[in-house]
Amino acid sequence: MSGKILPFVIVTVMLCFWLRSKRLAKRAERLAAEIGADLLPPERQNTDRAYPDPEAEAVLAALSQGDWQPAAQALTATGTDWERRSYLVGVIARRAADDDTWLRAWQAARPDDPDAAVVHADAKVSLAWQIRGGAWAKDTSAEQFAGFHRVLKEAREDFDRATSLAHPDDPTPYVLQIPLYMGLSAPHEALHQLWAEVTARAPYHYQAHWRALQYWSAKWCGSADLARNFAAQAAATAPRGSLLTMFPLVSWYAHNDDEAPDEAYGWPEMMALTEAALADVAAARPDHPRAAEVRHLLAYCLTKQGRHEAALEQFRLVDGYVEAVPWRYYDNPAEAYCRVRDVALKGAAASRLAG
Repeated sequence: MSGKILPFVIVTVMLCFWLRSKRLAKRAERLAAEIGADLLPPERQNTDRAYPDPEAEAVLAALSQGDWQPAAQALTATGTDWERRSYLVGVIARRAADDDTWLRAWQAARPDDPDAAVVHADAKVSLAWQIRGGAWAKDTSAEQFAGFHRVLKEAREDFDRATSLAHPDDPTPYVLQIPLYMGLSAPHEALHQLWAEVTARAPYHYQAHWRALQYWSAKWCGSADLARNFAAQAAATAPRGSLLTMFPLVSWYAHNDDEAPDEAYGWPEMMALTEAALADVAAARPDHPRAAEVRHLLAYCLTKQGRHEAALEQFRLVDGYVEAVPWRYYDNPAEAYCRVRDVALKGAAASRLAG
C-alpha cells in the first residue's frame, strides 16, 4: 500500500510547488506592471536624444525655419561651459550636414564669427560620416570611402580656420577634430599632439574622452589594451563628478560585451567599476549634458548584474530618450531599451515579493 501512496505524495507535492510558482509568477507579473506603470512603451521612446533638451529643440525648430539667430544666441550663452558648448555645436552641426542654407546666411552676416566657423567645420565631419555610412569597412564601397576621406580633408582646413577664430581657452574646435583624426587613421603621435591642446584647456572634458577612447579602441586606431589603459588613466586622475570613471566600463563594454558571458558583469572588477561610476554620476552637476548617457549604460550594467532596483532607478531618470550606448548599437534602439528595462522590472518585482 505504501508503495502506491509514496508516488501519489510526491506528485501532490510537486503539483503544489508548481501551482505556488505559477501564483508567484502571476503576482510578480502584476507587481511589475504596477511598478512600471509610468514607464513609456517602445513607440514613445525618443531615438534622437539621450535626455530632454528644450533649448536644443527650440534651436532646431528655428533652424528648420531658416532662422540661425537662436543657435548663435544659444552658443554665446554657453560661455565657458565647454561640455555644453561642444554638445550644442554637435547638435547644430548635424542639422547643417542635412541642409546648410541657414548656416551660409549666418556666415554671410557674420564672416568671422567663431561659432559659425566651428559649426561649419563640425558639419563637414558629420557629412563625411553620412557619406561613409555606419557599415563595417568590408561592407563600405570604395566610392563611399573616397567621399569620406575627401570631405574629412576639407574639414581639416575648416578646423584650422575655426581654431584661429576661437577664444584661446576654448577647447571645442580641438575636441571636435578627434573623429576627423580617427576617420583619417592619423598616427598616434598626431593624436597625442591634438590631445595636448584639448587637455591644456579642459583636462576632464567628457566628450573629448569619449571620442579619444573611440580612437584608441581596437575597432579604429588602437587596441583593447590601449583603450583600457586610456580609460583607466582617465578614471584615476579625474575629480568626482566629471563622469570620467565611466570610461573603464565603456571600454569593457566595447571590447567584451559580445563575447563575455552575462555572469562576467558580476565579477568583482566589474562590480567595482560600476560602483565608481554610480558615485561619479551622483556627484555630477544636475545639468551635465552627458549624465544621461552615463545612466543609460549604468542601467544596462546593473541589470546584467541582477541589481534590478538600482537599474530601475537609472531607467526612471532617462526613460523616454534612448539615443545612447548601448541602445544605439541595436537595429531597434527603443525595443532593445524596453526589453532590458523589462528584465529589471520583473527582477525588482520578484525581489520585492521574496522580501
